Amino acid sequence: MTNKASSGPLAGIKVLELGTLIAGPFCSRMLAEFGAEVIKIESPDGGDPIRQWRVLKDGTSLWWSVQSRNKKSVTLNMKEVRGQEIARRLALDADIIIENYRPGVLEKWGVGYEDLKKINPATIMVRLSGYGQTGPMKDLPGFGAIGESMGGMRYVSGHPDRPPVRIGISIGDSLAALHGVIGAMMALRHRDVTGGRWNGKTGEDSVAGQGQMVDVALYEAVFNMMESLVPEYDFAGVVRERTGGALPGIVPSNTYTTSDGENIVISGNGDAIFKRLMLAMGRDDLANDPQLARNDGRVPRTEEIDGAIQVWCDTQTIDSALAILKAADVPVGKIYSVRDMLTDPQFLARRMFEQHAFPDGTPIKLPAITPKLSETPGETKWLGPALGEHTAEVLRGLGYDDQHIAQLRHDHVI
Repeated sequence: MTNKASSGPLAGIKVLELGTLIAGPFCSRMLAEFGAEVIKIESPDGGDPIRQWRVLKDGTSLWWSVQSRNKKSVTLNMKEVRGQEIARRLALDADIIIENYRPGVLEKWGVGYEDLKKINPATIMVRLSGYGQTGPMKDLPGFGAIGESMGGMRYVSGHPDRPPVRIGISIGDSLAALHGVIGAMMALRHRDVTGGRWNGKTGEDSVAGQGQMVDVALYEAVFNMMESLVPEYDFAGVVRERTGGALPGIVPSNTYTTSDGENIVISGNGDAIFKRLMLAMGRDDLANDPQLARNDGRVPRTEEIDGAIQVWCDTQTIDSALAILKAADVPVGKIYSVRDMLTDPQFLARRMFEQHAFPDGTPIKLPAITPKLSETPGETKWLGPALGEHTAEVLRGLGYDDQHIAQLRHDHVI
């Protein structure tokens, strides 16, 4: 797969990624998918650990092909002064820097936000960490699981009679990454309306818009998803608890099991929808019960309503339940596995899978890029790169000649 010329809404935007694993790399991945030139810095000693996570092909994670698509891999020993100098030059030339080290690490390397801002006032740095850049916990290691727990998500996930459960993906890291993308785009907009990209000069000849730091804490990104949690507690003393597959306080909206052992989500919580649901089930008594005409009347009878729906599901296969409820215009859906997704007409109609190939010709499907832009859609130009694949190319762009690059490689700087 060749490195096509950059295109997309972010064409011309340079991004430097200083991070590993999930939050920072996912943030820069989205920018790369929409045309930004993303240079990913990796350690020469094995690179990003996510290269070896989960299912592997020839020693490299399949996840890597998605998480690092369209990125350029440059190896730098950041513990070496010459490596730090290269990173500093790349950072000063970047429109956006994305990092997810512990607070203070970049400062130790001389590429902290304040260090760069003194030279390039237009510096935009997205900093993703467990607890943010301030506060008593800022120096503690912060992982997505901790952010999910502290931010409130784990407490409300699972069944009330069992310990909290985790969602089966790295949702805390991913939510932080999305907040990072949003923050980066807002900061880029502000920079451009206040003077634009730095012209590379200092003193009176310097021209630059106003950059800023985007401080994303994992626990705060999760906390931002917690709906009415705070006002409900502050005003009414309500602590939202675990409710299994149900949507708390909104009835009926739950997960049920059909006669063939499949799981189905039925959301009959709109007042008119509830009536259509009950009529479709043959429960005219519940459909016409005046107490159940509104959600506040249904909530005290949640157990009764859920029980009635499950009794009906016991008589239906997944296919018959879906057909009956869709015909009644009731929101309903099977809980999909990836096997279901790959054959589903909606996924296929929306072209949610892309067919690619590894360098050796082995075919591989990737998830398509989201969101879908009508005029400037994102695209996969190449799969996650080999470790250090673009090091020489990027260094030549900084003015290093082949002899100098060879010396840096000999000295284990790259």
